[in-house]
Amino acid sequence: MQNSLPPLGWLRTFEAAARNLSFTGAARDLNMTQSAVSQQIKSLEGHLGQPLFLRRPKALELTEAGITYLPVVREAFRTLVRGTQAVTGAQQNAVQVQCNISFAVNWLAPRLPAFQAEHPDVHLNIFTELWEPREMAEGASVEIRFSLRPADTVRTELLRQEYYYPVCAPSFPVTLDTLQQQPLFDCSNLLSNWASWAEEQGLNWEKPTITYATTYLVCLSAAMAGGGLCLAHDAIAGHLIEQGLLVAPFDHRAPMPEAYYLLLSPQAEDNPGAVAFANWIRREIG
Repeated sequence: MQNSLPPLGWLRTFEAAARNLSFTGAARDLNMTQSAVSQQIKSLEGHLGQPLFLRRPKALELTEAGITYLPVVREAFRTLVRGTQAVTGAQQNAVQVQCNISFAVNWLAPRLPAFQAEHPDVHLNIFTELWEPREMAEGASVEIRFSLRPADTVRTELLRQEYYYPVCAPSFPVTLDTLQQQPLFDCSNLLSNWASWAEEQGLNWEKPTITYATTYLVCLSAAMAGGGLCLAHDAIAGHLIEQGLLVAPFDHRAPMPEAYYLLLSPQAEDNPGAVAFANWIRREIG
C-alpha cells in the first residue's frame, strides 16, 4: 500500500497548483521554483498514469481526473491536521484564525483581552492577509473574510453588513462644498469607494485626487495624522471614533456591497476552541 501512494510533497504541490491554477502561484506559496513545481506535477501525473492539468497558453485547467482527485487530497491533509492535533493534544486549545490585517488590528486586537478572559484555555494563532484570499489557509479553522459573497467551498455565514462614510482628524476643517479639494485616501479594489459615496450624496465630482493604499491601515493613519479624509466603516474605525482619534464629519452612510463573513473549515467542529471562538465572534460582531 505504501508503494502505491505518491510522495506527500507531490500532493502538497498539486493542491497548491490547483488552488492557484498556476505553477507560478504554487511556487510562491511553497517557496519553490516554478520549474520544481512543474517537475513534481509531471512526476505525480506519471505516478497516477494520467494528466491532472490542461496546460493552456496563459492558464491551467484541471482535467476530470484532477477535479476528482483534488477533494480527496484536501480531505487527506485535513485528516492529517486533525490527527496531529489529536496526538499532540492541541485540538483542545489551539485555534488558527485567518482575517485581513485591518480587521485584525482595528477590531479583533482591541477585543482579545475580553476573549482571553472568557476563554483562558484557548490559544489563538492569527494569520493576516492584505487581499481577500481564494481559500482558507491550510490549517486554519476559522476565517473572518471581508468580501462580496464568498464561494461556499466551506461553511459560510454572514456576520455583519456595513455602511461606509468619510472620517478625518477632529480638527480637520472640511465641508461638503470643500470635500473634493481635500486630500482623499481610500483602500484600493473595493466597490465601496469615493465615487460611489459621492454619487449616493448627489455630489457632482469631476476627478478628485485620491491616494490609494492596499490596506485601510494606511488610510486611517493618514487621516488620524491630519493628512486628509479616508473612507471607513464601523468595524475598522468605530473604536478610533470612540477614542476621539477620528470623527465622521458628515451624517450620510452608504451601504457596502462587501460584508464580513465567517468561514469555518470542516475540522472546526472537532475543535472546542474553534467553536468557542466562532460563537464569541458571532456575539461580539453582531
